[in-house]
Amino acid sequence: MKVAVLDIKGKETGRKVELSDAVYGIEPNNHAVYLDVKQYLAHQRQGTHKSKERAEISGSTRKIKKQKGTGTARAGSIKSPVFRGGGRIFGPRPKDYTQKLNKNLKRLARKSALSIKSKENAILVLEDFNLEVPKTKDFVQILKSLGLENKKSLFVLGDSNNSVYLASRNLNRSEVITSSELSTYKILNANNIVLLEGSLEGLELNLTK
Repeated sequence: MKVAVLDIKGKETGRKVELSDAVYGIEPNNHAVYLDVKQYLAHQRQGTHKSKERAEISGSTRKIKKQKGTGTARAGSIKSPVFRGGGRIFGPRPKDYTQKLNKNLKRLARKSALSIKSKENAILVLEDFNLEVPKTKDFVQILKSLGLENKKSLFVLGDSNNSVYLASRNLNRSEVITSSELSTYKILNANNIVLLEGSLEGLELNLTK
């Protein structure tokens, strides 16, 4: 599949690149996509939630009132969950939410996500560029030239570029990552994927191993 290469002004450069059908043209595997997105979201959870249970509450251990003759229910401890300030019944405990997926399945999921975006014509190829000064307004101008100012966009670089990253950092709808940071969730979460020329070779190499 051949795609025209654009410049930062949104105009065609006259060059085209070949996007591998093995990466951008496969039949999407929806279950692999589901598993990879599920793992990504699970790994965003810290798992540090915790509440004190009865045995962890500070308080007296004496019997708070006599067993009989009060006309109310018997009670033995001020730390009982039925009292205000007592422990919580079956409260949350720290938990590890990490999930294991093999590399081949994760590659399949990313290729499926890219193929979905390719079928939607939501992938653009942009020539490599650099910003001398990391200014947000310069990055916004690039988005406007590409018609992406009101859309969620994901820019994929070949190598880390601090100026481009800093220029885009304040924008909620745009994200800049390197090809090694690409995930299924980020692909599907964006309306448009902008691949810089320098990222194509490494991206295809990683996904066709």
